[in-house]
Amino acid sequence: MSLHHDLPIYKKGRELLQLAFQVQQQMPRAFKRTLGEKITVHCTEMLNLMAMANATRGTERAAHIRALLATQRAATVLLRVCHDMRFISNKLWAESVQLLESIGKQGGGWLKSIHTTHAPAA
Repeated sequence: MSLHHDLPIYKKGRELLQLAFQVQQQMPRAFKRTLGEKITVHCTEMLNLMAMANATRGTERAAHIRALLATQRAATVLLRVCHDMRFISNKLWAESVQLLESIGKQGGGWLKSIHTTHAPAA
């Protein structure tokens, strides 16, 4: 088993967390502790779920990956709100979209590989 911090999905997650800190810095003060903090918490939770998924197998791993994908969608929504309200730059929004899509695709592929390896024999 590889270490979670060696996984490509974890590296993208770490980049996303760094971006979340930049997003929080750009926000108006009134929203930093509410909206900005939620985004950072979601990104931190994604990293935790990646580590948990890597440390488990079977249905437990699948559950962690599903939670990861749900958290990824929640972070996407909050970042979109920030962009729509013009709290963050177009550049940060574009970077976040790329990272979130990459995490979503890798998480989906990871989940699919679990279902493929545990599918009943035909």
